[in-house]
Amino acid sequence: MNLLLPAIEVDALRHRYGARVALDGVSFLVPRGEIFGLLGPNGGGKTTLFKIVSTLLAPSEGAVRVFGDDVARDPGAVRRRLGVVFQHPALDARLTVEENLRHQGHLYGLSGRVLGARIADVLGRVRLEDRRRDLVATLSGGLQRRAEVAKALLHRPQMLVLDEPSTGLDPSARRDIWQDLVELRRQDGTTVILTTHLMEEAAGCDRVAILDQGRLVALDTPAALTAAIGGDVVLVTTPDAIGLAERIGRRFSVKAEVVNGRVRIERDRAHEFITDLVESFPGEIDAVTFGKPTLEDVFVHYTGHRLD
Repeated sequence: MNLLLPAIEVDALRHRYGARVALDGVSFLVPRGEIFGLLGPNGGGKTTLFKIVSTLLAPSEGAVRVFGDDVARDPGAVRRRLGVVFQHPALDARLTVEENLRHQGHLYGLSGRVLGARIADVLGRVRLEDRRRDLVATLSGGLQRRAEVAKALLHRPQMLVLDEPSTGLDPSARRDIWQDLVELRRQDGTTVILTTHLMEEAAGCDRVAILDQGRLVALDTPAALTAAIGGDVVLVTTPDAIGLAERIGRRFSVKAEVVNGRVRIERDRAHEFITDLVESFPGEIDAVTFGKPTLEDVFVHYTGHRLD
């Protein structure tokens, strides 16, 4: 195995569902051992990319290689390297946690002491040793998701691919799942690829690829993405957002756009700018807020609309 090969190489990837373009010329590399996030709205292309990477869908054009193996030409080799956690539950709720893992192990040719040791190992990793004999149906959503991760790790994959891993979980369960992923990368160097629409989840990744309408609009570390915007983001609440945005743009020679009914402006030293703004348009502004850019602001900066 060539250790210099990236974990994932996506090359000019396109996919269509009939006339609808789901992915439009997407290209990027993911090095080994990275926690890599695919951030985007529903319909942005991230779930289609997840399906292609996990060999559930063959691309219309372009190529995806996982540790050098092409997902379309050699899906069997790719599957042996992957652990997959789907957005919707893939556990049998009528079986215990251990029974689900045993059935999964048999699919990978594991049995006897080897399988028993693997089950003990993955349950320890996700802190479910004391729930191994519990029916899956009796577990909370967070514990079920941890059992899903244990199942995906049973055959010791080099890469873990997760589709919206925090969907439906409360904040505490989200933190637990994230801790599991960070520890997995730290202990084993496992590459983690996840799709998400949650900003706090994306902010914890090593790098984030932002997808919108099938296109890759930005890719970098969360810190670099927000730093590239620079300055502050000012949001203005007003009865006439469109009209005021036009006049603010002319008055201050800035880009003022309407996003979700509010005027949005990127500006250095916003605390000084706000004073001039309010004095220039007396009686027209109901409220003004400002703050440092977030990944939500990065998404708006590149797409012109909010993630939701």
